[in-house]
Amino acid sequence: MVTAKKFLFALLAAFALTLSGCKKAPGGDQSADAPIRVGEVGSLTGLEATFGTSTHQGIELAVKKINAEGGINGRKVDLITLDNQGKADEAATATTRLVTQDGVVAILGEVASSRSLAMAPIAQSYKVPMISPSSTNPAVTQQGDHIFRVCFIDPFQGEVMAKFALNGLKIERVAIMTDVKNDYSIGLVEFFRKNFVEGGGKIVMEQSYSNGDTDFKAQLTSIASHNPEAIFVPGYYGDVALIARQAREVGIKAPLLGGDGWDSPKLLEIGGASLNGSYFSSHYSPQDTSPRIQGFIKEFKDAYGLVPDGLAATGHDAMLVLADAMKRAKSLTPSDIRDAIAATKDFPGVTGNITIDENRNARKPAVVLKIEDQKLVYETTINP
Repeated sequence: MVTAKKFLFALLAAFALTLSGCKKAPGGDQSADAPIRVGEVGSLTGLEATFGTSTHQGIELAVKKINAEGGINGRKVDLITLDNQGKADEAATATTRLVTQDGVVAILGEVASSRSLAMAPIAQSYKVPMISPSSTNPAVTQQGDHIFRVCFIDPFQGEVMAKFALNGLKIERVAIMTDVKNDYSIGLVEFFRKNFVEGGGKIVMEQSYSNGDTDFKAQLTSIASHNPEAIFVPGYYGDVALIARQAREVGIKAPLLGGDGWDSPKLLEIGGASLNGSYFSSHYSPQDTSPRIQGFIKEFKDAYGLVPDGLAATGHDAMLVLADAMKRAKSLTPSDIRDAIAATKDFPGVTGNITIDENRNARKPAVVLKIEDQKLVYETTINP
């Protein structure tokens, strides 16, 4: 005779089995003719929508090229893209869905470090490799052995801008504005400050703000009273553009310095002439004459009618690095793909030759771009 307790247990077990049948195991269908499902999580809407759009276009262009050339071992790549609306919780939800419902073999994303940090523990827990195109905070890849990136990291980017200020611009007195709600901004300030001070520079004033603020005049007025030779603002393009305009309004003539979070067409659209004379580090320069870069730019312009920014380039590289790893992998299971990504050496990317180091970070150069006459102008390349 079945007891009520045993009946309830059996009923719950059957229900759980039914639910599990609606989900796909990480890696999905591995049959020879099935498409290879790759997930992408990005901010296609929200405050940093150009980040997600540019990155997606770079990834999409790579997928089209891969499929046109026969795919991966005869299997086409099926890109599944989810919008996180610029929110960390949505990025985490999207990652879970891609793994448990869509059965992806790998995930590309995110651009913002805060959102990558929300995604990485989930990808790691399911043992699905994740490649961030351009999250530079060191903590991202520290989440586990399945988490990678194809961009440089903030210790290097901070060092690049500190040394450029000291040696390139001969600047000794700098003020800093930090976005205190942004892991990217906080980390980049830490490494810039350390290298700038160790190099003999002085931080004359530090102020803070929060992503999405619109009035920065109180902070800038305080900074102006300390007469800095430059202001380091490692934020995202929307905030930086407003800060630049308001800096000029309070009488600050010093240049602004920043990182790759500036890299968006919207930066100059919003900031205009107030950004002239400012500098930021990024992943590549469209002015580079190498055939590899100019070929990518032509393909991108043909597809989207635009010159690709640095985020489009890193998105493109992330997908190509993944495809290269899948071609070399023992099988197209997530674990074998992970091992192949980790073994990447001197891959010829748009943003430079990419080698994945023992911490799953990319060793590669950075470029410094100058804003001149409301245009981006190549200034210099700095190698690790």
